[in-house]
Amino acid sequence: MTIKATYDAKRMTADQAVALIPNGAKIATGLAVSFPPALVAAIADRVRAGGLHDASIYTMLPPAASAAPILSPDLAGRIRQVSLFHGGIERAADGARLDGDGLLIDVLPVQFHQIPRTLTDHIGVDTFVTTVSSMDANGCFSLGTDADYALAVARSGARLIVEVNPAMPYVHGDCMIHVSDVAALIENHVPLCQVPALPRNATDDAIGAIIADMVEDGACLQMGIGAVPDAVCAALMGHKRLGIHTELLTPGLVSLIRAGVVDNSAKALHPGQSVFTFAMGDQSLYDFIHDNVAVAAHPVEQVNAPHIIAQNDRVLSVNATIQMDLSGACNSEYMNGRQYSGTGGQLDFVRGAYASKGGRSIIACHSTAAKGRISRIVPWLDGPVTTPRTDTHIVVTEYGWADMKGKSLAERARALIAIAHPDFREDLERAARDRRILA
Repeated sequence: MTIKATYDAKRMTADQAVALIPNGAKIATGLAVSFPPALVAAIADRVRAGGLHDASIYTMLPPAASAAPILSPDLAGRIRQVSLFHGGIERAADGARLDGDGLLIDVLPVQFHQIPRTLTDHIGVDTFVTTVSSMDANGCFSLGTDADYALAVARSGARLIVEVNPAMPYVHGDCMIHVSDVAALIENHVPLCQVPALPRNATDDAIGAIIADMVEDGACLQMGIGAVPDAVCAALMGHKRLGIHTELLTPGLVSLIRAGVVDNSAKALHPGQSVFTFAMGDQSLYDFIHDNVAVAAHPVEQVNAPHIIAQNDRVLSVNATIQMDLSGACNSEYMNGRQYSGTGGQLDFVRGAYASKGGRSIIACHSTAAKGRISRIVPWLDGPVTTPRTDTHIVVTEYGWADMKGKSLAERARALIAIAHPDFREDLERAARDRRILA
């Protein structure tokens, strides 16, 4: 058969495509922008109609509108729902279920670079549904914004059902799947979900300026999403020859590429290219990465592997946390007695950046939360340890920065108290004495 004939033979409606999924299936969805709205809505309809039993679905950062059908409270006991990283939609669903005494979304704690092996080897996902770009002349679809765990699961032998959306950018890199490997495909031309930039305030800009001062020309960047990373990018506009090797490609990083601040000329790995494993932002970002050989998407087991991150020199990694205790341990995923976020790739880059020659791993956060009522630096954590105290390197708040490496517990406590909000320093010092960290 010709490539076009193969495509046409596998094209069907969403209802026909999801009818191929057997009872008891273990289904994974594309991450974030690649979450396939029509296919997942059809799966929800089939479950609701009683046509799909005993199935599980594994999701990561699904868009709120697209995920609403499958996360509907009436399906809570009819399909097992597992989150690989809690976001706003999962928190909202959990809140509604708590009010109604329903089942919470289950959580799978896992480092981002281990998700492909977790899904394929340990869970045994047998069905993968995701959004892809239009097919090229060679019969290949690009995974577009999301190589992450998608490539490994798509090539694992799992039943591959794709939602072809011309709005999905055709991205270069190790992120292609061939039409011959697809069990079924549907077409759905809808706008991609967009994530507007969060407004920055003076605290964000103060933290951004502190971090930017630590960046050398020729450094290699990893940034998370949010106002603080955006502030760092804005403060880096005067730098030169920066590189990008990041889990997430953001509009802030793209602005550095457009300005010529990032040229990837100093990178040892993928020189000349900005490397990411997933991208999320506005339409301008999606337009920029479409058919642009200066950017490349690669699987997360490569991008986030600490030993691969460390192959570039002067890696500077910026991540956020919810809480840090006086020893430097971080809780970046649990708040108010509930799962708030996830492990994600924080520890991947904390370890990879520090292992890089001249590298710096930065945990950055506002000194307070809840409009100043709560200190983010605390005597002890309220949740799990996302980044162990033995791995934490540099901590930044709007009051300055502290290097945890080479410091004893007492020295760490003093350094962290010094960059805590002044309103909480006395209480923190008292708590450190009560715990016999300080004399």
